[in-house]
Amino acid sequence: MNFDYKQLIKSEMNIGDKEKKIRLYGGAIAFLIAIISASVFLLLLALALIATGYKGWCPAYSALGKNSTDLET
Repeated sequence: MNFDYKQLIKSEMNIGDKEKKIRLYGGAIAFLIAIISASVFLLLLALALIATGYKGWCPAYSALGKNSTDLET
């Protein structure tokens, strides 16, 4: 299996608009729950969701070669 590290660090948009909204709203809800329950893990997960939703780029998607912007027409 060949792994392309250059593809991982390319920060091209790979998250579609619908998924961006889902990540932002889900991250906001997870953030509130993390603050209330004092869960560090959930807080980090929420911040990752918010960051990827805001930027439109997910490093895991880049590593896997996935692109959800192609799904939207």
